[in-house]
Amino acid sequence: MVQENYREVEARVKAACERCGRKREEVTLIAVSKTKPAEQIRELAAIGVRDFGENKAQELKEKTEQIPEALNWHFIGNLQTNKVKYVVGRACLIHSVSSLHLAEAIQKEAKKKNLFCPVLVEVNIADEETKSGIREEDAVALVRQVAEMPNLQVRGLMAIAPPVEDPEENRLYFREMRRLAAALDTMGIPGVRMEELSMGMTGDFEVAIEEGATMVRVGTAIFGERKKPS
Repeated sequence: MVQENYREVEARVKAACERCGRKREEVTLIAVSKTKPAEQIRELAAIGVRDFGENKAQELKEKTEQIPEALNWHFIGNLQTNKVKYVVGRACLIHSVSSLHLAEAIQKEAKKKNLFCPVLVEVNIADEETKSGIREEDAVALVRQVAEMPNLQVRGLMAIAPPVEDPEENRLYFREMRRLAAALDTMGIPGVRMEELSMGMTGDFEVAIEEGATMVRVGTAIFGERKKPS
């Protein structure tokens, strides 16, 4: 079932790329496997899927231990500083650097492990009180601060758009993220490469692709609805 779902999502990603004149290889489809069992991840790995997203540090640790295959694990959730040790060295990319305090903790752990850690700066593009991420007007300052950390590599930006019935409602937020990334790119900040724009989920990933997303994080459309905590 998950293989069939993935193929359907893949077809939608391809169609969205074609609509806006982009090459399919410009977009990474991340299968958000949070709360899902290792067996389902292996099912997708069997058809060549390599990019998976997790939002809990402990769960990422457990899954990387259960599944030794060479997969690309993306950390996409809120990261507590005391859990950084479980993520650095396991995640190929940390999407959710939302504060200087967190960046400093990641830098400390990366230095301890003698690693370079690619990160994205998370922007609260809709300025939602319930969402993490730096305010848009503070993003440049945070990018500059993270860029000075020797073991971190700023590769782009990440955003979680508001939940909406009509994905078109989020187009302006995705467009603003692309504008912000382009503006940062022109600043020539040493060590900063605005290569990745991680935005778009099950409900709006096609619009995100049309507006420049290079990574989309799709869970429900691939793995099905998650059970609500009892």
